[in-house]
Amino acid sequence: MRNVNCMPSKPRLEWRPQAGADLLEIVAFIADDNPDAAQELKDEIERKVANLADFPKLHQLSPRVKGIREMVVRDNYIVFYREMPELVEIVSMVHARRCWPPVRKP
Repeated sequence: MRNVNCMPSKPRLEWRPQAGADLLEIVAFIADDNPDAAQELKDEIERKVANLADFPKLHQLSPRVKGIREMVVRDNYIVFYREMPELVEIVSMVHARRCWPPVRKP
């Protein structure tokens, strides 16, 4: 008799290019005034995002966009992500005061 692992596999974590650009923009903005604080925030965001592969349903479903979850980091930054069985996709990251998704002009 074979030993079969019944545990579901952990989803992989993937950053969309826009989400990576969002993170770099936020860090660069903060680094202009305080490089140490910028690095601390970047490290914290990356650490929290890495945990999403283990707990993808931990954060609330977004009231803004169907199928997206929101993870708040330090009350000021929101990470938007999509969770699927094989993938946790980081979609975007914004300051809490920004409108997301952006409103498109007609």
